Amino acid sequence: MDVLFVNPNSSKKVYQDLAKDYSAIETPTWALLLAQSCRSRGYKVDILDADAERLSQEKACERIRKLSPKLVCFVVYGQNPNSGTTNMAGAVDLAEAIKEEKIETTIGIVGSHVQSLPYQVLNDEKSFDIIFLNEGVYALWNLLAVDDLSDQAKLEKVKGIGFLKGDKPHLTPPEKVVPQEKMDEHLPGYAWDLLPYDKNPLDLYRSPYWHAEYDEEKRSPFAAIYTSLGCVFTCSFCMINMINRSDNEEIGISSNYSGMRFWSPDFIINEFDKLYQLGVRTLRISDEMFLLNRKYYLPLCKLLKERGYGKDFRMWAYSRIDTIRRPEDLKAVREAGIKWLCLGIEAADQDVRLEVTKGKFKDLNIRDVVKKVHDADIEIIANYIFGLPKDSMETMQKTLDLSLELCTLAWNAYPSMALPGSLLYKVALDTDFNLPKDYSGYSFLAYDTVPLPTEFLTSAEIVKFRDDAFTAYHTHVPFLEKVEKKFGKIARQNIEKMTKLKLKRQILGD
Repeated sequence: MDVLFVNPNSSKKVYQDLAKDYSAIETPTWALLLAQSCRSRGYKVDILDADAERLSQEKACERIRKLSPKLVCFVVYGQNPNSGTTNMAGAVDLAEAIKEEKIETTIGIVGSHVQSLPYQVLNDEKSFDIIFLNEGVYALWNLLAVDDLSDQAKLEKVKGIGFLKGDKPHLTPPEKVVPQEKMDEHLPGYAWDLLPYDKNPLDLYRSPYWHAEYDEEKRSPFAAIYTSLGCVFTCSFCMINMINRSDNEEIGISSNYSGMRFWSPDFIINEFDKLYQLGVRTLRISDEMFLLNRKYYLPLCKLLKERGYGKDFRMWAYSRIDTIRRPEDLKAVREAGIKWLCLGIEAADQDVRLEVTKGKFKDLNIRDVVKKVHDADIEIIANYIFGLPKDSMETMQKTLDLSLELCTLAWNAYPSMALPGSLLYKVALDTDFNLPKDYSGYSFLAYDTVPLPTEFLTSAEIVKFRDDAFTAYHTHVPFLEKVEKKFGKIARQNIEKMTKLKLKRQILGD
């Protein structure tokens, strides 16, 4: 085998007890994309999803030894923006185990954390032989053409990778990302057939609880799919554009690499066809900004409607408050089977939003847009962030109050984190903020979470407010009554059961 793509298991460290029943288990998007891309070039590939199978290090090593790949490539992303860093914990543990077991293979790694801090990863994590500096498509093709991966003279000719030369990190010249005109050809879909399953395809994967209307039976089988890559916006708390990296600076900043690329609608509809045939009805469209470019999303929505998928699919997609303008577009989205939109409201206070370049939309517009979406028979998962740089206790309460007023059928809030790759991370370094000591500390929900403080708030105050706000929202009687009216009594009971599970936080002395 030429390359085995590995999705590591970090769930317990990242989600605590939520990992057992409540957190999503998402299809490993980039492992699927890279596997299909390499397979299209004639290379023999496979995927080991240690997260979906909940494999121990021992079992994972047994599989790797049996498969005997030339290259083991850890693909470290995840279902949340911070997962590229938090899932490093599982990747490092397994990579070290592979070395300790003396399994003969070369170990590589690609992911947003590595793209953000390539020199640091090479210095700190000696179990990785090779790192990839952006999305890795062309670098992988070039690397797999090398007959001896231990020959550094040959590695130096491969663009877009890094390795230790002697005891110092060495990065080769940057490799380009797949250009728009080559998306269908060089990223030719998903290797769905390589994913593990129990009884039926994709049954080891499960959606977020709210996406399944708080009904356990609707969570699986589940899949996530991109129709575009990247984002044109430059929010300072986000690191999502690290896949577009085009330089070898010591610290990558996502907002420097903003941009979007699209698969053609005719190409991507074939992936929806495959998932439908595999029995999937619950899907996430993972695009950072699905409702942005009408040239791409409206033709795709039309194709989904023509296939009749609008009746069967239960999909969700991302949008911004300020990109929802036309009621007729929402009608097309709903008829395509997109029954939820994830809106990044982030904060109620306009000054707090402007500080992180989130936009100039005013409170009145937020209410109007939410009503417009609801009028189109589309539900909303509203995203909020507590602890943005200008936040105080008063502005965070303002955000919570707005969320209670909007009363969307799904609610999500995170403490503001200095995620590697974001501008906030660079600011934290420049101001000597005490960043998390372990990868799991960057998780929004982990025991050792350490968010950014603000001028007015400590990290502990922000974490406490976020966790209390979660409980306040999900025990809010108007919300529970709305859920029961829409999805039934069992859905309400499931939420009430979920809110009894409390996260432990080191920063709060738990």
